[in-house]
Amino acid sequence: MKAAIYCRVSTEDQEREGTSLDSQLKACQDKAQELGYEIREEYTIRETYSGLTLDRPKLDQLRQWVRDKEVDAVVAYTLDRLSRDPVHFIILQEELERNGIGLALVTEDLDNSDLGLLITHIKGYAAKLEAEKIRERTMRGKRERIRNGKLPTGRGILYGYGYDKERGINVANSDLETVKMIGRWLIQEGIFLNEACRRLMEKRIPAPKGGHRWSRGTVGRIMRNPAYAGRSYAGKTKMEGKRRLSCSEADHILIPDAVDRTAFTWEEWELIQRQLDRNRELSPRNQKLRYLLSGRIFCKSCGRKYHGVPVHGKPYYRCSGRVRLLSDKYCTSKTINASKLDEAVWAEVAKALENPRIILAGLQQSKDGINQESFLEEELDRIVKRLKALDKEQEQLLQWAMKGFPEDIVARENEKINHERTELHKATHETEKKLEQAKESHIDLEKIEDFCKIASQNLADFGYSEKKLALEALKIKVWIDGDNPPRLQGILPVPSEVCAMSQPL
Repeated sequence: MKAAIYCRVSTEDQEREGTSLDSQLKACQDKAQELGYEIREEYTIRETYSGLTLDRPKLDQLRQWVRDKEVDAVVAYTLDRLSRDPVHFIILQEELERNGIGLALVTEDLDNSDLGLLITHIKGYAAKLEAEKIRERTMRGKRERIRNGKLPTGRGILYGYGYDKERGINVANSDLETVKMIGRWLIQEGIFLNEACRRLMEKRIPAPKGGHRWSRGTVGRIMRNPAYAGRSYAGKTKMEGKRRLSCSEADHILIPDAVDRTAFTWEEWELIQRQLDRNRELSPRNQKLRYLLSGRIFCKSCGRKYHGVPVHGKPYYRCSGRVRLLSDKYCTSKTINASKLDEAVWAEVAKALENPRIILAGLQQSKDGINQESFLEEELDRIVKRLKALDKEQEQLLQWAMKGFPEDIVARENEKINHERTELHKATHETEKKLEQAKESHIDLEKIEDFCKIASQNLADFGYSEKKLALEALKIKVWIDGDNPPRLQGILPVPSEVCAMSQPL
């Protein structure tokens, strides 16, 4: 009979010290051996998590073992190691009883009588009350540190600073010079965050979380933080259950002198904020230009997508590989006039939509491939049957080995079986993938048929939104290949190289 052991502490400090978890584990192992249970490492849990919630990753694993009846008993040090909430404990206890799993506690005898359940409930309530007292004392200590002008904790330390526990402040280090440098770029040159990231990576300056790859979000959060100008706040967020919520500015508490040295004056920080706001207004994402083929253009050279960018106020498509933040290997594919490409592609799509016979021909070609569904399903059945047969052959081979059949012959036959099983598993994966694609195509074709009936009658009235829907329904893709004409792909049987698209774009 197997026993699962569950040990828990509430804080990372206790886990690092190891004493609480280690002592719990030793006592639980002794208890399990005393009761005659088998102990296995894979059924031993050490968890650092609050006991006031049932939503714990490793407790979830324990409950799954119980539901699957993989163990015969659960051993814990005390009741409050399993849960500090009496209601939660009753839920756990009922799960154990429903699945016929025993529960043993090292320091307590658990009585399943009505009186025993009442005592258990009272103990659980007392444990929950003690946890609430601990939480209140912790929050009171934090509030006292804030009133004394100290940061309440060393967690979430600012980039460019280290935390001085005794003084309760952030102390500047060499990374603060990087913060100042980024600020100068924004104030003096008015650069975008993309450019700031590129320069930081070019200089091989380590990012806050390691490595040399900086992101716009990281730089933006640093530049938006008023703590770098000497204004640090506590009480900006609060916990509501498991969710962290933002507090209103009225609840923020200013902590003066929370850093020993600032990166910017308040006036410099405000200049940075104005530049960031200006950059946001000028961002391509906020431009009113339209890109009909957005997300549908691909670079033949590097395989990346093209995205829309304004150039002197006009819409263009540019390969993502040309942005060094997204690609280590710089792509040299040309930038394309979006208006001309959109017009050329839509002209070819509209030409096909105007002729129902072309649409039907394209749909028929796709349907011919879908007819393979029944064949693929039969192939999967054949593979499954063969795998079952291999299992039986391997069992027979084991019987031969036990009866003293020559080892070299048994090993050779076993190797053949394993090789065939590996190939069958590969075939299963490939066949399932083909079957899934065939079924998806079938669903798409039904939608396409309905769409084309409407499109052929209302093509002249199509606006931007209708054209976008048409391109989606027909799975249109455009491939850009150097100086060659763009190539069009989709369900419609149009030439891959289109005359209207062969003009310079």
